[in-house]
Amino acid sequence: LDGAVLNVGEELKAETLPLKLGSRVYKLQGLKSLTWYEVKISYPASIPASFSLQLKKGDLESGLNRNRRLLNTEKLIFKTDNLDSINDQGGLHVLVTVEPEGFVAIPNTKEREFIIFNIVCDELLLGIPYYAWWVVAFVVLCLVSALIIPSYLPSYLLRDQNVAKQS
Repeated sequence: LDGAVLNVGEELKAETLPLKLGSRVYKLQGLKSLTWYEVKISYPASIPASFSLQLKKGDLESGLNRNRRLLNTEKLIFKTDNLDSINDQGGLHVLVTVEPEGFVAIPNTKEREFIIFNIVCDELLLGIPYYAWWVVAFVVLCLVSALIIPSYLPSYLLRDQNVAKQS
């Protein structure tokens, strides 16, 4: 198993692993105590592969596997304990493994040997990554606008309630 460092909030792009029994351990750095995190892998859908993520504490023997798969994205969501106890055990690591899935669709074509992927660890607030909260604010603004603006419009622009009931 080779190793690498994954800092919170920094995406590692164009990582590669051997497609057959490839695996790598990422040491998580920049974690905060009692905070929710999401480790996410995205990979090209044109390469049939199955990724798995496991959270390992310190000794790399015990692992938690609470991942969620969405199309060509693999996710692992976890909450950190007290960082002092985690660091005493050797820190938190994520084990990434990949296996080929399916078969080569084009006859007489050699199967790929490596797969390319991106991996990131993001801090979550109420289950939503911090960088995505602007979308939530925009949706709330649109909903509030949709409720307030009609009250200021002239009545002839609004749809007649009686016509709606007749149809």
